Amino acid sequence: MTDIRAMTGRNVQPLDCGWELALSLPQAWQEPGALSEAVWLPAIVPGTAAGALRALGQWSFDEPQPLHDKDVWYRVRIRGQGKRKLRFEGLATSAEVFLDDTLILTSSSMFEPYEADIVLGGEHWVHIAFRSLRRVLAETKGPRARWKTMMIEEPRLRFLRTTLIGHMPGWCPPVDVVGPYRAVTLIEEGAVHAFDVDLRTRLEGTEGVLTVSLDLVGIPEGVRPILQCAGADVPLVHAGGMTWRGALHVPAMTPWWPHSHGAPTLHGVEIVIGDVHIDLGEVGFRRIEIDRGADEGGFTLYVNGVRIFCRGACWTPIDVVNLQATDADYARNLGLMKSAGLNMVRLSGTMLYEAPEFHRACDRLGIMVWQDVMMANFDYPSDPAFADVIRGEVTTLIRRLSASPSLVVVCGGSEVGQQAAMMGLPREMRDTPLADVVVPEIVAQWSDAAYVTGSPLGGALPFVSEAGPSHYYGVGAYMRPLADARRANVRFASECLAFANLPDDRQFASYQLDPSADPVRWLRRVPRDGGASWDFEDIREYYLTSLWNSDGRSLRHSDPMRWRRLSRAAVAEVIERTIDEWRRPASATAGALLWLWRDLWPGAGWGLVDSDGRPKSAFYALRRASLPLRLSITDEGTNGLYLHLVNDTPHAVTGRLTLRCLKDGAISVIEAARDLTVAAHAGLSIGAFDLFDRFFDAGHCYRFGPAAHDVVHATFEMPTAGQPVEAFHFIGMPTVEANNAINAVLGEDRGGFFLELQTDTTARFVEIVDDNFVPDDNYFHLAPGRKKVVCFTPSHRAGQHVRPAGRVAVLGGNSEANY
Repeated sequence: MTDIRAMTGRNVQPLDCGWELALSLPQAWQEPGALSEAVWLPAIVPGTAAGALRALGQWSFDEPQPLHDKDVWYRVRIRGQGKRKLRFEGLATSAEVFLDDTLILTSSSMFEPYEADIVLGGEHWVHIAFRSLRRVLAETKGPRARWKTMMIEEPRLRFLRTTLIGHMPGWCPPVDVVGPYRAVTLIEEGAVHAFDVDLRTRLEGTEGVLTVSLDLVGIPEGVRPILQCAGADVPLVHAGGMTWRGALHVPAMTPWWPHSHGAPTLHGVEIVIGDVHIDLGEVGFRRIEIDRGADEGGFTLYVNGVRIFCRGACWTPIDVVNLQATDADYARNLGLMKSAGLNMVRLSGTMLYEAPEFHRACDRLGIMVWQDVMMANFDYPSDPAFADVIRGEVTTLIRRLSASPSLVVVCGGSEVGQQAAMMGLPREMRDTPLADVVVPEIVAQWSDAAYVTGSPLGGALPFVSEAGPSHYYGVGAYMRPLADARRANVRFASECLAFANLPDDRQFASYQLDPSADPVRWLRRVPRDGGASWDFEDIREYYLTSLWNSDGRSLRHSDPMRWRRLSRAAVAEVIERTIDEWRRPASATAGALLWLWRDLWPGAGWGLVDSDGRPKSAFYALRRASLPLRLSITDEGTNGLYLHLVNDTPHAVTGRLTLRCLKDGAISVIEAARDLTVAAHAGLSIGAFDLFDRFFDAGHCYRFGPAAHDVVHATFEMPTAGQPVEAFHFIGMPTVEANNAINAVLGEDRGGFFLELQTDTTARFVEIVDDNFVPDDNYFHLAPGRKKVVCFTPSHRAGQHVRPAGRVAVLGGNSEANY
């Protein structure tokens, strides 16, 4: 969809039906008049050729039809009279556009919109010729690179402005991205319309300031435009020609917050010209600051003067084949993020810029955006011509997002400096002029977002975790113990905690995923780093063995269901404990963005949710660790166990903190409680020794004989809240107990379906399996004698009038409960 701020006051006709496509050898047809032998197929616009072929049954992940070795032609018939603008929001990539037989524009960048002035006189044909990327690359030359990357198969892509999707064989499906993947529109100017809109907001103390500069056409003589926002207004000042400017000051402005710390308040903006109202969309008012710390090595985000622990994930396209998402798709995925307490999403330089609807959804939901420029790993050319291309691309992007309150960080690219450093280049040979000079100048001119040259960045080498934003894979790919999350002194993890996360049993069945019967197909979809002798399934198996003392590769064949449960539990355990470590009040870590949000195709991908959008165990672990009010337990060695209570909400919370130790997961051997108040946007830590006010070896560190207990359970209960906030700590590994049964009762009220769960003995990693409904919590621990209520949401693919029906299993039990 075209951005409303760019098209205000115009009659915009989407050209989204009636399209056809045809394939040919490269350069077989030079112009529309030569297409008499073309075989035309129905096409999806906006969309890609692969998406259209998939809809026709001619493309699949298992049998992907190559497209980069072909020309792909699109055509559509349009009608009208008079002057129009034909606008393309995104063409992938090298394309020629014809009106009838006349060439009206050419495209060389996937990341910039293109527009042509045309005159209609009835019925016309629009043709687009997308030229073979392979042929374009063969004809492309440029300066020799100072370093190479093993992640991307085609080194000459660094000279083109196109996505890396489909060119990273270690973890990305083989999708050739070709076609008009963003909206195509036919625009008729209205009698009164605005263009070249520059809308900015800022927060000065408690006063909101809105500035606007725009060009207006068709203003009646003697009429002065009025800027309106948040119940206030101010006349615009004529700045010459068609340009008008104004600044609106609103005292006691309600600010925009990330949802974890307050309300993401938005305000509509209008220009009133007599009886005409021009809608400029919605804006929010907030103040962004970065605290580098006394050592200049930190990267802590402050919003409206409040420190924010940023948690979230790196975004992937919802449909990697067709590159399309509806408003409902964005609402569902980003709403799921919000429900998990996640407050930041990163758009990595390996992907593509998202549509305006994505950013508007983030504005409304209070999810902060970290936006990379689409550059990754390569040594990009820095000659004036290429710099101008980047300058135009980034200017278009930042101007479009200049009034988006969710845009908080702009980054010059992904792993560019890291790639150079890992190849052993000295500092003077790994400069990045585009990210160092060109991009920050544009960001400073058009936005108040924080800027960082690259991700990762900082320290003696770009990828060390003790300075700046880092890609921390100590816990994870480098198989470090969980204690490394603290030892590494991570300041901000802009990527972290990537595992080959197993999907649920439904996806195993739906896509016939069987690592034993078809290991080749299974491993093809397991991510790996280019050139590495290991993959991310090896990483997950390492932690499975470390945590559960079980051989995952043997279990995969001998007991596949237990292998699945242990695999999901291992990932959940690692993620939850690591995020808890980083969120504790004394931690120097200011953020953690997991790689990735969503799987690109069915299988054991990096995603927190699978390729169908269903949450995995990693999602639920991150959700628990990310909620605005969080209780956690850490083992501080001879200092004993510590309880950490973090309150990100804008209100103080008062309640009772209770700690108890359980023998055999059921019998309380010691218990203590204390009434506490945690201030808004604050946290506190308290030791078990302090809470018990006596010596009791809750963490079994001193080891004066066998442990008197095996479970430590803490709760924080508030009088006005429902279920308490809780945390667990375990002594030893889970065992299979015959009496570790669970009771599950399905209920329904006005809010929908829910499941009431109870157990007599502590249950570890309770797994709820339901093909048609998604629980709001899963893979959790359940304390004895307490009722836990899990609410259900229908899957977006569930039919009407379907009731939840599934099973509940416990990792440490040998029985299941059906409901």
